[in-house]
Amino acid sequence: MVKILLAAIILINLLFIIVFVRDLLKHRDEVMSEPSSLLWTSLSQVVIYFLSTFGISDFAISTALYPKAKWISIKKLPGTLNTQCVIPVFVMSLAYISTINVGIKTLLVCIVCQVIGAYIGPYFVVKLPEHIIRYFVIAGLLVATALILGGKFGWIPSNGTATQLYGWKLWTTGLLMFIYGALNNIGIGSYALTMATVYAMGLNPVAAFPIMMGGATFSVSVGSMQFIKLNDYSRKITLTSIFGIIGVLVAVYLVKSLNTSIIQWVVVVVLLYSAVSLWMGERKSRNSEAA
Repeated sequence: MVKILLAAIILINLLFIIVFVRDLLKHRDEVMSEPSSLLWTSLSQVVIYFLSTFGISDFAISTALYPKAKWISIKKLPGTLNTQCVIPVFVMSLAYISTINVGIKTLLVCIVCQVIGAYIGPYFVVKLPEHIIRYFVIAGLLVATALILGGKFGWIPSNGTATQLYGWKLWTTGLLMFIYGALNNIGIGSYALTMATVYAMGLNPVAAFPIMMGGATFSVSVGSMQFIKLNDYSRKITLTSIFGIIGVLVAVYLVKSLNTSIIQWVVVVVLLYSAVSLWMGERKSRNSEAA
């Protein structure tokens, strides 16, 4: 079953790559005119997905960085957050699912439920006005911050030993994964939420990684193909995400035991600063409209 799952992961991601490359060729004259810097975006992908491999949300870090650097509009941010992470998360999922033991039934329920949520989500996101998306992004930053702090101060339990879920725990987790898949599409990353759920359900904390990456690799690839069809993402940033593979491989194979405690504190500060900045920007925009 694990081999079948890995084969399915490869197939769905190859399908995304085909859809993306076709769209890239169709709009090749527009790619380089996008405002993001090719050099700095590529370097940022290495760092973002190095941290993401340890469960530090790439959605949250990208949300903190991209609007500040003026690389993308808030309107296209949710789509870009999804499309840019497909290839790096593809590599992460292969690495974690093939090396960490999780009950196959639990893994499949989590993945299928998250994919369904991700498929439905984009059709609602593209209809949202920019200021509503901004509020969701702010909420996502605050949720990610709260969950990181919850883990740091022991508010979220993380001492489970189970590798499989049964009964109400399994179906509750499936329902939550459906919600997380939908939330991905409005810029609220699922990593921190999935980790909190895994801990709360009594699973071994390390089980969070194949569940996170397994669910994400299907859900973001499915959701991202919808964003590509709806022309609601940055092609340049998504193209440079291939450099994120470097960060993933360094994290997975060279520094598996890295202590991310200090990094997590830095991320908390960045997330809070970004949330406040977006809130102040929204207030300024509303005041200007009122004036």
